[in-house]
Amino acid sequence: MSADQVAAFQANAGYSPDTMATVLISAVFAVLLLWGVWALRTAYVGWAEHSINQRQFLAVAIRFVAMYVVLTFLLLS
Repeated sequence: MSADQVAAFQANAGYSPDTMATVLISAVFAVLLLWGVWALRTAYVGWAEHSINQRQFLAVAIRFVAMYVVLTFLLLS
């Protein structure tokens, strides 16, 4: 963004574009972590009740970790 665009954004919004980017990235990670907790808890309950086996439970955990790593790489690099 040019200096004029940054100044216009800050004048209208009351905060800088960098602050907005930080808030949006934080929101994405917060939603991802909430979804991950829900998915892992649901998988654990299924595993504890013998609805899914240990391999399926580990697949859920690995998918969550992979999504977290990929989003971290894409959003924070």
